[in-house]
Amino acid sequence: MHAQIILFDGFDPLDVIAPYEVLYAGGTASGGALSVELVSAEGPREVVSGTGGLVLRATAALDAARPGLILVPGASGRVGEPGEVPDQHAGADEWRPDEFIPVLLGRTLTTELPALLKAAMDNPDVTLGAVCGGSLVLAMAGLLEGRYATTHHLGLDMLDATGVHAVKARIVDDGDLVTGAGVTSGLDLGLYLLERMVGPRIAHAVEELFAHERRGTVWRHQGPAPAGL
Repeated sequence: MHAQIILFDGFDPLDVIAPYEVLYAGGTASGGALSVELVSAEGPREVVSGTGGLVLRATAALDAARPGLILVPGASGRVGEPGEVPDQHAGADEWRPDEFIPVLLGRTLTTELPALLKAAMDNPDVTLGAVCGGSLVLAMAGLLEGRYATTHHLGLDMLDATGVHAVKARIVDDGDLVTGAGVTSGLDLGLYLLERMVGPRIAHAVEELFAHERRGTVWRHQGPAPAGL
């Protein structure tokens, strides 16, 4: 099993590093049953995050045809006002470290990323994951209409406005789409995906190694609807 974690200009480092470390440790604990790499839509390159200019290197181009997991992080920057419309026409070379998060997320739509994510969603052998604003990237690309997903609590209304069934939960499992809420949920998302892909014993071992227990109930559109709460 292979996991590809996407980097784009202005990405949030914690959205990337938390699931990367979990999945990497899971690969080690499983004797190599899982591998993970950092990728970008453009191919191998140095990618600048939205946090203090921290740079991570994408070692390969995103391969939408490769079976496994593809994970989309959110962005790090200034918090935009509710309802702010992303500037989707600004070029990537205009990125600044003080950009508003909605602008950074919207700028991904000017790259090859939406087409690659569409191809990945059409691939029955791929599971898509997203942390925080990564769900908004997918939603703004028109890929989540009618699906169940979550994102950072400040972005739930925006998610709902794109035709997504926005769920206020830490992790939402919608089959081949698994999404996490705020930035620290990337750790829990990674552990849940590890359990799904490799098994609960491996996920539990990584939990113990990281001294972290996954929080909350994973939300699924199953069972009776709650009443009287």
